[in-house]
Amino acid sequence: MKKLFPVLLAAILFCSCRKKSDADLIVFNAHIYTADSLFSTAEAMAIHEGKIVMTGTDDEVLSAFETKQQMDAAGKFIYPGFIDGHSHFFRYGEGLQTVDLVGTKSWQEIVDRVKAFAAINNEGWILGRGWDQNDWTNKEFPDNTELNKLFPGRPVLLSRIDGHAAIVNQLALDSAKVTVATKVSGGEIAVKGTKLTGLLVDNAVDLVSHKIPAASIGQMNESLLDAQRNCFAVGLTSVVDCGLDYPMISVIDALQQSNKLKMRMYVMLSDDQKNFDYLFKNGAFKSDRLNVRSFKVYADGALGSRGACLLEPYADRPGKYGFLLNTKEHFADVAQKIADKGFQMCTHAIGDSANREVLNIYAKVLKGKNDRRWRIEHAQVLNPADLRLFGENSVVPSVQPTHATSDMYWAGDRLGNARLKGAYAYKQLLKENGWLVLGTDFPVENIDPLLTFYAAVVRKDAKGYPAGGFQPENALTRKEALLGMTIWAAKGSFEEKEKGSLEAGKFADFVVLDQDLMKVPSSKLLNTKVLKTYINGEKVYGK
Repeated sequence: MKKLFPVLLAAILFCSCRKKSDADLIVFNAHIYTADSLFSTAEAMAIHEGKIVMTGTDDEVLSAFETKQQMDAAGKFIYPGFIDGHSHFFRYGEGLQTVDLVGTKSWQEIVDRVKAFAAINNEGWILGRGWDQNDWTNKEFPDNTELNKLFPGRPVLLSRIDGHAAIVNQLALDSAKVTVATKVSGGEIAVKGTKLTGLLVDNAVDLVSHKIPAASIGQMNESLLDAQRNCFAVGLTSVVDCGLDYPMISVIDALQQSNKLKMRMYVMLSDDQKNFDYLFKNGAFKSDRLNVRSFKVYADGALGSRGACLLEPYADRPGKYGFLLNTKEHFADVAQKIADKGFQMCTHAIGDSANREVLNIYAKVLKGKNDRRWRIEHAQVLNPADLRLFGENSVVPSVQPTHATSDMYWAGDRLGNARLKGAYAYKQLLKENGWLVLGTDFPVENIDPLLTFYAAVVRKDAKGYPAGGFQPENALTRKEALLGMTIWAAKGSFEEKEKGSLEAGKFADFVVLDQDLMKVPSSKLLNTKVLKTYINGEKVYGK
């Protein structure tokens, strides 16, 4: 016993003298879902210089670190910062400066909103977005008669919710020299009798939108910061911005370097030769907050405007198949160029014909299993025979669950019940590679990632319709949904080693919620509140 006492005394003295490590912030008394490989939970975490240095129990973390700043989470629930795997962040911010047409129930309501906006903003183009004729009693596309009467001296362009169609007035058509004789590939210019109706679909929209004056740097910055503010409020700490041109890289980077734009962004450059030339020459761009190494290609349009390219005609429009937005040769050429330079290809494909075409092109280039992480954005309508191509060639499905619950009211009319079974098939897609990327496609859908979670898991709208869920066999589990909007979304952008889970060495990006997403009854999921949002251990939203 006499020999044992000095050993015990030495141990006690060593422990009492051991210096704690420094931390900038310690979060404790929390229920932390780390989203690590074991899907483990923790009570506390220590953060230093913007990164997590330890997770564990309260006792473990508090005994190992000291700090002047502590946060008692009061038993609340902490998750990795949510990542939107497919969005249009900058365009959303731009839209905040235009006429909001989301949720309008008639063409007359749209006209009224435009009139009110124009009375306050009395110069330049009148721009708006968000209408959806599927929400109206009369579901036919409108024409521009009223716009021509009200705004003979100002050009007007009002985009559909998905951005794949627009109504423009005559002055806007005149500015682009669009007439009944104008031809466009991969789009449609609507004509009634001998007159243009003002409806433009897919590539036809570009004929007019290219005439809109470019925004100033100040306006761009305002759009980015407005978008950031709203995203932080819903718990987003990273976004994938799908389809920008290369000059935006310097705009975004400069605003991030000034520490005003704190949002992490993974930017896909649009399918345009100037963007290929830039990235091929300069190489990938990577900072802690900005990553540019991929290209966004559009194979077809949207289902809502019947621009999605289908193998068989639309069930509600015999003889109409939709269309590809470019030639098959173009897609094959672009795929080979991107592969040769080692970049990522991400292709918008909605219809089963478009998905088949792109998947076959991918297969020829990728030649089996790989880690290039080429993606299909939306993967919305698939022929069951084509699902295997995802797994065989390691193609990543990037899907948006709220599309399913927004489209479910009319998707069957477009596709017919048999073909509908291959649409919004997230569980089937998940089985191919064991992971997928979740996003919203905002501003096409609401920016809130909790709506993504709810739609993925419950497959109902906010009112609980339909009772059994929309094609519930393709619902994801809660764990799968959370991984899809955290670590799997990071993986889809080659960033899983730096974010997407709350582990030592990774960025301290996290969100504090008032409810447990893993356990709260499904009927109460949408009542969940974002209390705080952190990036790099810095609070960017909440009290």
